Amino acid sequence: MPLVVRRHAKTCSTRCRVARHRAHTIPKPLTSRERWVRHSARKAPLTTAGKAASSTDSTTWSTHAEVKRSTSGVGIGFVLNGDGIVCLDLDHCISGKNLDPAVAQLLRSLPDTYIEISPSGHGLHVWGRGHLPAGRRTKVDGVPVEAYGTGRYITVTGKRWSKTNTLADLSGVLARL
Repeated sequence: MPLVVRRHAKTCSTRCRVARHRAHTIPKPLTSRERWVRHSARKAPLTTAGKAASSTDSTTWSTHAEVKRSTSGVGIGFVLNGDGIVCLDLDHCISGKNLDPAVAQLLRSLPDTYIEISPSGHGLHVWGRGHLPAGRRTKVDGVPVEAYGTGRYITVTGKRWSKTNTLADLSGVLARL
């Protein structure tokens, strides 16, 4: 049987395509922590059993593997508890495949860190390390930024925007908040 290859194909076969699709894209510093929840369509945190979860009650959190197996709600989320993992939420910055130029400039000023597309498809979540005792909504270089480090959960899609799968130190940008 001859091998047929399409020039635009990203994988060699259906088996490889499925494996690539299922590949783990969320950084290990997140997946290794037992701070995962499911979420409803309205982004309310849920336990794996579908009951209300809390971003401040660790008894309602699960492992990454458990939330991936659960069918409750419509997606997954990670709880920020002040241990040094932070997330910058950049809303309404993607139009089609185009990134807002001011956001692109802000991202270029950051160290190489894990960035994913938000569930809406129009925003970005920038994940990293740093100290942020209270959440903030502000502007950095003219870009509206929500920054969180504790007492919140952030939805997680695994749809990478950046090429890296590491969490960089974001102290530089946190100092500008």
